[in-house]
Amino acid sequence: MSVRKWIYKNAKEIKGKTVAITGSTGGLGGEICKILASLGADLILVDRNFTRSQARKEELLKLYPDIQISLITADLEDMESVKTACSLLQNTPLDILILNAGAYSIPRKVCDTGYDNVFQINFISQYYIARKILPVLKARGGRVIAVGSIAHNYSKTDENDIDFHTRNRSNLVYGNSKRFLMFSLYSLCEEAGVPLSVVHPGITFTNITAHYPPLIFAVIKHPMKVIFMRPRKACLSVIKGIFDSCGEMEWIGPRLFDIWGYPVKRRLKTCKAGEYDFILSTTEEIYKQIDD
Repeated sequence: MSVRKWIYKNAKEIKGKTVAITGSTGGLGGEICKILASLGADLILVDRNFTRSQARKEELLKLYPDIQISLITADLEDMESVKTACSLLQNTPLDILILNAGAYSIPRKVCDTGYDNVFQINFISQYYIARKILPVLKARGGRVIAVGSIAHNYSKTDENDIDFHTRNRSNLVYGNSKRFLMFSLYSLCEEAGVPLSVVHPGITFTNITAHYPPLIFAVIKHPMKVIFMRPRKACLSVIKGIFDSCGEMEWIGPRLFDIWGYPVKRRLKTCKAGEYDFILSTTEEIYKQIDD
């Protein structure tokens, strides 16, 4: 089955709906935006790079001149920037929020909040956005789509190192942040009465996979393109999430080994009750700290 045929069979027009997406200028985000635009959605591109956001807007409007696109500049490492973005979104008739932004192997630093920047980008800032925007989504019968990762399997939470600032392995740091994002949102959205879809693209060739040293990356990038799904196919998990909500401890991702193929919904068995409660209580403490 082609991607186009899958979209025809599994998606429908969402003209008149407004979708905000974080990380809209990346490889996965760009493909998500193209498919949403083709379905008639109006878009809010939430990204730290205004120049690239403007370029993406112009690219999309050439293809789909009838949709509306607005830009919100937000640096997820900077909570003041995130709070400004939330204020703008709270005054927008928003129907769908897609938490797509992700940081993997980047220079590490401690943000003004006191937390590791990978943890803040992937979890804290996006959880904060979701929590602030839930009343708007509930009023409009909207939903949240959170892009998780199979990398959440690589690590378990550590009460002595919540943000994994002492770890050096990128897969562990990234996996921990995605673990917090995914499992914190089930309870939050259920209590708010807003549908949630936790989705994951499997393994795909995007900027996140381009973290190897230049010489090594030059050698492996072409095999990676052959082995991994292309972003346009990988992002179909996100598209399915727009039309198919997840229950608690469910997620949507590739059919084969959670890595390849068209998306299906499955039960998650990667977080036991004790750890789940720890994630929820820790998230609440972080939110209260950030929101003061």
